[in-house]
Amino acid sequence: MNFFRHRSLGLPVAPVAALLVATGCSSADGDAALAVPSPDAKTAKVCRALHRVLPGKLDGRGRNDPGPRSAYTAGWGSPAIILRCGVVRPPKMIDPKVAEGGDADALAGGVNGVDWLMEKQDDGTWRFTTANRVAYVQVSLPKGMSGQEEGAGVLTGLASAVKKAVPEGTASMT
Repeated sequence: MNFFRHRSLGLPVAPVAALLVATGCSSADGDAALAVPSPDAKTAKVCRALHRVLPGKLDGRGRNDPGPRSAYTAGWGSPAIILRCGVVRPPKMIDPKVAEGGDADALAGGVNGVDWLMEKQDDGTWRFTTANRVAYVQVSLPKGMSGQEEGAGVLTGLASAVKKAVPEGTASMT
Protein backbone atom coordinates (compact mmCIF):
# COMPACT_ATOMS: atom_id res chain seq x y z
CA MET A 1 0.00 0.00 0.00
CA ASN A 2 1.31 3.45 -0.88
CA PHE A 3 1.00 5.60 2.23
CA PHE A 4 2.72 8.62 0.71
CA ARG A 5 -0.01 10.37 -1.21
CA HIS A 6 0.36 13.62 -3.12
CA ARG A 7 -1.36 16.53 -1.45
CA SER A 8 -0.99 20.18 -0.74
CA LEU A 9 1.14 21.15 2.23
CA GLY A 10 -2.07 22.54 3.68
CA LEU A 11 -1.28 26.21 3.24
CA PRO A 12 -1.78 28.72 0.45
CA VAL A 13 1.33 29.20 -1.68
CA ALA A 14 2.46 32.41 0.06
CA PRO A 15 2.48 30.92 3.61
CA VAL A 16 3.96 27.70 2.22
CA ALA A 17 6.68 29.92 0.84
CA ALA A 18 7.28 30.99 4.39
CA LEU A 19 7.95 27.36 5.29
CA LEU A 20 11.31 26.45 3.51
CA VAL A 21 15.26 27.58 2.63
CA ALA A 22 18.46 25.75 1.71
CA THR A 23 19.68 22.95 3.91
CA GLY A 24 23.23 21.75 4.19
CA CYS A 25 24.00 18.41 2.65
CA SER A 26 25.31 15.52 4.65
CA SER A 27 26.57 12.08 3.93
CA ALA A 28 24.19 9.26 4.72
CA ASP A 29 26.89 6.65 4.21
CA GLY A 30 29.23 7.70 7.01
CA ASP A 31 32.09 8.76 4.72
CA ALA A 32 31.94 12.37 5.87
CA ALA A 33 31.05 14.13 9.09
CA LEU A 34 27.36 14.88 9.38
CA ALA A 35 26.32 18.53 9.24
CA VAL A 36 24.69 19.10 12.63
CA PRO A 37 21.88 21.70 12.62
CA SER A 38 22.11 24.79 14.83
CA PRO A 39 18.49 25.43 15.83
CA ASP A 40 17.26 28.38 17.91
CA ALA A 41 16.49 27.71 21.60
CA LYS A 42 12.80 26.95 21.08
CA THR A 43 13.48 24.53 18.22
CA ALA A 44 16.40 22.93 20.10
CA LYS A 45 14.06 22.02 22.97
CA VAL A 46 11.65 20.33 20.53
CA CYS A 47 14.53 18.47 18.84
CA ARG A 48 15.87 17.19 22.16
CA ALA A 49 12.38 15.91 23.00
CA LEU A 50 12.21 14.16 19.61
CA HIS A 51 15.64 12.58 20.13
CA ARG A 52 14.41 11.00 23.38
CA VAL A 53 11.42 9.29 21.71
CA LEU A 54 12.97 8.12 18.44
CA PRO A 55 12.70 4.38 17.81
CA GLY A 56 15.58 1.98 18.44
CA LYS A 57 14.79 0.26 15.15
CA LEU A 58 13.60 1.85 11.94
CA ASP A 59 12.59 -0.09 8.83
CA GLY A 60 14.39 -3.15 10.25
CA ARG A 61 17.62 -1.23 10.90
CA GLY A 62 19.15 -0.76 14.35
CA ARG A 63 19.94 2.66 15.77
CA ASN A 64 23.41 3.81 14.74
CA ASP A 65 23.75 7.55 15.40
CA PRO A 66 26.28 9.34 13.19
CA GLY A 67 29.20 11.45 14.36
CA PRO A 68 29.56 13.96 15.63
CA ARG A 69 27.03 12.85 18.26
CA SER A 70 24.23 15.34 18.77
CA ALA A 71 20.68 15.56 20.13
CA TYR A 72 19.80 17.01 16.71
CA THR A 73 20.81 13.95 14.66
CA ALA A 74 20.08 10.23 14.58
CA GLY A 75 20.77 7.31 12.29
CA TRP A 76 19.69 3.75 11.64
CA GLY A 77 21.65 1.03 9.83
CA SER A 78 24.68 1.17 7.58
CA PRO A 79 24.56 2.84 5.20
CA ALA A 80 22.43 4.94 7.47
CA ILE A 81 19.01 6.46 7.27
CA ILE A 82 19.82 9.91 8.70
CA LEU A 83 17.49 12.18 10.68
CA ARG A 84 18.37 15.82 11.39
CA CYS A 85 16.13 18.03 13.50
CA GLY A 86 16.20 21.82 13.46
CA VAL A 87 17.24 22.24 9.82
CA VAL A 88 16.22 25.33 7.89
CA ARG A 89 13.30 25.01 5.52
CA PRO A 90 14.09 23.59 2.08
CA PRO A 91 13.61 25.96 -0.91
CA LYS A 92 11.18 23.50 -2.54
CA MET A 93 8.74 24.00 0.34
CA ILE A 94 7.97 27.49 -0.97
CA ASP A 95 8.07 26.61 -4.66
CA PRO A 96 4.62 27.12 -6.23
CA LYS A 97 5.34 24.30 -8.72
CA VAL A 98 5.61 21.84 -5.82
CA ALA A 99 2.40 23.09 -4.20
CA GLU A 100 0.63 22.63 -7.53
CA GLY A 101 2.15 19.16 -8.15
CA GLY A 102 4.23 20.39 -11.10
CA ASP A 103 7.74 19.38 -9.95
CA ALA A 104 8.74 15.81 -10.83
CA ASP A 105 11.51 15.81 -8.20
CA ALA A 106 9.47 17.15 -5.26
CA LEU A 107 6.17 15.99 -3.85
CA ALA A 108 4.10 17.02 -0.85
CA GLY A 109 2.25 14.33 1.05
CA GLY A 110 1.48 12.80 4.38
CA VAL A 111 2.15 9.58 6.27
CA ASN A 112 0.20 8.63 9.39
CA GLY A 113 -0.73 12.20 10.29
CA VAL A 114 2.62 13.82 9.54
CA ASP A 115 3.03 16.05 6.44
CA TRP A 116 6.28 15.70 4.49
CA LEU A 117 8.01 17.22 1.49
CA MET A 118 9.71 14.45 -0.51
CA GLU A 119 12.67 15.54 -2.67
CA LYS A 120 14.83 13.58 -5.07
CA GLN A 121 18.42 14.76 -4.67
CA ASP A 122 20.94 15.26 -7.49
CA ASP A 123 22.75 12.04 -6.48
CA GLY A 124 19.53 10.01 -6.78
CA THR A 125 18.91 9.72 -3.04
CA TRP A 126 15.72 10.91 -1.35
CA ARG A 127 15.17 13.46 1.41
CA PHE A 128 11.98 14.07 3.38
CA THR A 129 11.28 17.18 5.47
CA THR A 130 8.33 17.67 7.82
CA ALA A 131 5.85 20.43 7.02
CA ASN A 132 3.29 22.12 9.25
CA ARG A 133 5.31 21.36 12.43
CA VAL A 134 7.10 23.79 14.78
CA ALA A 135 10.49 22.32 13.77
CA TYR A 136 11.75 21.02 10.45
CA VAL A 137 12.78 17.37 10.73
CA GLN A 138 14.71 16.05 7.75
CA VAL A 139 15.19 12.37 6.91
CA SER A 140 17.67 11.29 4.23
CA LEU A 141 17.65 7.82 2.70
CA PRO A 142 20.98 6.25 1.76
CA LYS A 143 21.84 5.27 -1.80
CA GLY A 144 20.10 2.07 -2.73
CA MET A 145 16.80 2.91 -1.08
CA SER A 146 14.22 4.04 -3.61
CA GLY A 147 12.09 7.07 -2.82
CA GLN A 148 8.38 6.81 -2.32
CA GLU A 149 7.88 3.13 -1.47
CA GLU A 150 10.81 2.60 0.91
CA GLY A 151 10.40 6.12 2.24
CA ALA A 152 6.83 5.33 3.28
CA GLY A 153 8.08 2.56 5.59
CA VAL A 154 10.68 4.85 7.14
CA LEU A 155 8.22 7.71 7.62
CA THR A 156 5.61 5.35 9.06
CA GLY A 157 8.22 4.23 11.61
CA LEU A 158 8.95 7.86 12.57
CA ALA A 159 5.38 9.22 12.58
CA SER A 160 4.57 8.37 16.20
CA ALA A 161 7.74 10.02 17.54
CA VAL A 162 7.26 13.13 15.38
CA LYS A 163 3.62 13.52 16.45
CA LYS A 164 4.57 13.04 20.11
CA ALA A 165 7.50 15.47 20.23
CA VAL A 166 7.05 18.00 17.41
CA PRO A 167 3.74 19.89 17.70
CA GLU A 168 1.85 21.08 14.67
CA GLY A 169 2.42 24.72 13.79
CA THR A 170 4.76 26.95 11.86
CA ALA A 171 8.50 26.37 12.15
CA SER A 172 10.92 29.19 12.86
CA MET A 173 12.33 30.80 9.73
CA THR A 174 15.90 30.35 10.93
